[in-house]
Amino acid sequence: MSADMTPPSRWSRLRDFFFRPSTMSVTAVVGIGMLSGLLLWSGFNTGMDATNTLGFCVSCHEMRDTVLQEYKETVHYKNRSGVRAACADCHVPKDWAHKFLRKIQASSELYGKFVTASIDTPEKFEDKRMEMAQRVWATMKANDSQECRNCHSWEAMDPHKQTTRARKKMEPAQKEGKTCIDCHKGIAHLLPSEYTEDEE
Repeated sequence: MSADMTPPSRWSRLRDFFFRPSTMSVTAVVGIGMLSGLLLWSGFNTGMDATNTLGFCVSCHEMRDTVLQEYKETVHYKNRSGVRAACADCHVPKDWAHKFLRKIQASSELYGKFVTASIDTPEKFEDKRMEMAQRVWATMKANDSQECRNCHSWEAMDPHKQTTRARKKMEPAQKEGKTCIDCHKGIAHLLPSEYTEDEE
């Protein structure tokens, strides 16, 4: 068989298909669409990550002057091991779908805050503290304190290294199927003045 009679290879047929004038415009549109989608997705994820930083969370005075100051006094901010749990670690789910839903919810909260100015003074903030805390507690109760469990788990706890008081509370709590927020309210922020343990 002569050299000019060799059948075209699979790759050359594929190349010829994609680079035919009739196919090139479709290929270009698909390529541009894929590239645009990739850029939009990357930008969106970068934006979501940027809104998970401590700096972003405390960029408004309501957070900077209240909850940040309270948080700085807790073990989640400064401790012997140097591990810090920032705002997003406790308030934003890790998995993408739930994180996205939480960001939508947070956007509506920001809109309400700026439009209604409902917490723009320390007095207004304190008036709303119980309402805001109850909303967070309800979310944490509903998802079995998932954000806490990203770092803390029953399996990793060593009761022998806990104080006697902690062990007496933790062991029955585990048996009863309690979740972190059932007992650990006011860990990173002050409890509302109206809060009483009778509400449990």
